[in-house]
Amino acid sequence: MKTISQLKPVEVFTYFNEILKVPRPSKKEEKIILYLLNFAKKHKLRAKKDSAGNVLISKPATKGYEKKQTVVLQCHIDMVCEKDNNIKHNFEKDAIISIIDGEWIKAKGTTLGADDGIGMAAQLALLASKTIPHGKIECLFTVDEETGLTGAFALKPGFFTGKILLNLDSEDEGELFIGCAGGRDSVATLKFENKKTPGKQVALKLSVSGLTGGHSGDDIHKAFANSLKIAARFLWQIQKKYGLRLSSFEGGNLRNAIPREAYAVFVVTKELPVKILKDFEVFSNTIRNEYAITEPNMTLTLEHCEKPKYVIDRKSQFRLLNALYACPHGVIAWSQEMPGLVETSTNLASVKFISKNKIEVTTSQRSSVESAKTDIVNMVSSVFSLAGFKINVSDGYPGWKPNTNSKILNISKVAYNKLFGKYPVVRAIHAGLECGLFLEKYPELDMISFGPTLRGVHSPSERLHIETVQKFWDLLREILKNIPAVSK
Repeated sequence: MKTISQLKPVEVFTYFNEILKVPRPSKKEEKIILYLLNFAKKHKLRAKKDSAGNVLISKPATKGYEKKQTVVLQCHIDMVCEKDNNIKHNFEKDAIISIIDGEWIKAKGTTLGADDGIGMAAQLALLASKTIPHGKIECLFTVDEETGLTGAFALKPGFFTGKILLNLDSEDEGELFIGCAGGRDSVATLKFENKKTPGKQVALKLSVSGLTGGHSGDDIHKAFANSLKIAARFLWQIQKKYGLRLSSFEGGNLRNAIPREAYAVFVVTKELPVKILKDFEVFSNTIRNEYAITEPNMTLTLEHCEKPKYVIDRKSQFRLLNALYACPHGVIAWSQEMPGLVETSTNLASVKFISKNKIEVTTSQRSSVESAKTDIVNMVSSVFSLAGFKINVSDGYPGWKPNTNSKILNISKVAYNKLFGKYPVVRAIHAGLECGLFLEKYPELDMISFGPTLRGVHSPSERLHIETVQKFWDLLREILKNIPAVSK
């Protein structure tokens, strides 16, 4: 059986295998930063780190390519840390356990981190190579892309010199991306009072698990179920029909991931569980039917559990369940300019009891139209405001407006056709990329984004298509070979 470092292209997969061993959660990238700086030292390359933790490693042009324009290669070094509930894994200490599964590489019950570990691996392979022809390259490794684009926000003008940028953070081989959505996060908080659980009550635990999850940008249009919406839907119905006292409600994790799991504990009077369990059977069958195609592994359970000591006050419970039920989730509008592209969406990402008397609901909104982004932020905020929540909206990040006249786009299209006998698809992406922020600080940048095929990103089903890594690697080298000379 082959190991990852034996797969082709060997030079890329060797570094990818090394990267899997280095913990790199968002905002805790110290170990991978040290790895990069030690790599530069080992290969006698210039490296520098800014105050945010972004790293730039530069390599001179190979012989005969000294007159070519400098190219910036860019990826982010952090990874989304999601795992199945039954897996013990410490993302701050443990290596990712990878598995070769037919045509794919995946991880054992966790995210793989190919987003954007495979982009990092390609950059390191280029930097280490003594045979690949290229002009001067500057490899930019940014921090904290997944939880706030902190590295891109903090990047100062002049940190790199190139005016051509290749972003290696896309997930569909055969496609070149020239635009992306902008986004903002809306976080709603609600204070509540703890009340002693009434006597002569019995407790039930609702569980929603086994969902597909995925990236809240790339996968938002795929009709995957949202665990929080399912749980809130059932609890809202039971509250209205029978009455209940809610003790806890938790689900989701990251703002940019569609939530896969949700759990709630509530109490009802002793005569109700039999009726509620019958209603749950009907509800469960209904939900399975609605998501029969997209959620084959969905698990819905309702079972007796230990009675909690406290429940939240009735008013707060009513506000929470109504707000979650009313909160929009999914595609809001499709692009009129680029058919098949989601223009505007919103993701109900997580519900957490963050203290003894405070609930936090995190949502994220995206749009390639600035006014539409503001509108969906206001729509979500109004739902929670009506329910008595306090709203905090982030400044967000800008979109990247497509430039169909891009010179690097034309070079890349020609290179792809030369290698594979067909032209790539050119499109924008609904996910957020750091390119919009780069363009604000470096207005002269000419950019594209591309990468191998990844699926299930931001969830434990994340997987990397092995065959497409070779095509990604071949295209990257061909593009670099055809970069034009510096204009006189």
